[in-house]
Amino acid sequence: MAADIHASMSKMNKGEKAVAHSFAAYLASKGTGRRGFQGLRSRLSRNFPPNLACLMLLCCAALWGGSYLVAKIAMAAITAQWLMAMRTGGACLIMLLLFHRSIIPALKKSMLVPALIVGATYWGTMVLQTKGLLTIDPGRSAFLTASYCVLTPFAAWFATKNRPHNINIIAGVICLIGVGFVSLKPGSFSLSLSLGDWLTIGCAVIFSFNLTYLGIYSKKFNAIAVTFVQFAVACVLFLIGALLTEPLPNASWLEPKIVVSFLYLFIGATTLAQLMQNIGLAHVSASSASVVMCTESLFSELFSILFWGTALTLTTLIGFALIFMAVLMSIVDRSVIVNLFRRVEDWAHDRRKK
Repeated sequence: MAADIHASMSKMNKGEKAVAHSFAAYLASKGTGRRGFQGLRSRLSRNFPPNLACLMLLCCAALWGGSYLVAKIAMAAITAQWLMAMRTGGACLIMLLLFHRSIIPALKKSMLVPALIVGATYWGTMVLQTKGLLTIDPGRSAFLTASYCVLTPFAAWFATKNRPHNINIIAGVICLIGVGFVSLKPGSFSLSLSLGDWLTIGCAVIFSFNLTYLGIYSKKFNAIAVTFVQFAVACVLFLIGALLTEPLPNASWLEPKIVVSFLYLFIGATTLAQLMQNIGLAHVSASSASVVMCTESLFSELFSILFWGTALTLTTLIGFALIFMAVLMSIVDRSVIVNLFRRVEDWAHDRRKK
């Protein structure tokens, strides 16, 4: 998918390129990066069934969707920054093990500032998300976090001075309306966003800048190396924050449900999900894969309802639907949306004739 995005750059203006590079860097932070995709294409059969690839991407989205609920369970014992320090530290070790030949030669002094920027913004993103998750339902956290897809074109506007397209502005307005519906108090029309909601919205804002700068720096440096230094800097900041503000590890971390939760986050939502994502992305088009993978928030809400006892109100459901619509509008190619509207118009025209 990252390779597909880069291949389509010639058809884009500067603003579109920044957003596309941001999404490609996001995929690299979740998986292996551009070289990994090329390696997979060379090692795996080109006759790999597309339906199986889509199923693997769907399973990947489900694992990520479940990670919100599992992280909430894990944080009953492990504090937020200790949890993220272990996850990012583990990610660094895995990346070094798999991609040391790409990472080590790319570590130069010129990467210092980019490393600090992407690492600090990733740290801020995850601190706000995990702190917010302590007080709100997992599904609510997932949908509010997903608004980063809508915000990224505006972050790219700030960083590259290129105005977003009208479709991005419309998506932003729809997303804002969706957040408004989510914040409505049951049985009234007064808005009520909790501290956890605000922290999660702040997480989405910072994450949009993180992805934007990942995209910018991934054009100048090796994408895998940029992802590695992001995790490394964030891990150091998580450790510092944990040592200064959170209690030290204790025996409660070894409770079976906590250990299982952490193993799910580290093995399932990181290693296994990345493997399925990388194989799937090697055999599915960018537009199809992005739509499948954005079901992460839907899975998170489903698991929250089934296993956390989350109750959905009508206004919350409408808000989630609007946010999801805005996300789709932000990631699906504009020509697809235009064709869809044309088909709807043609269908309505035919209905009027009858």
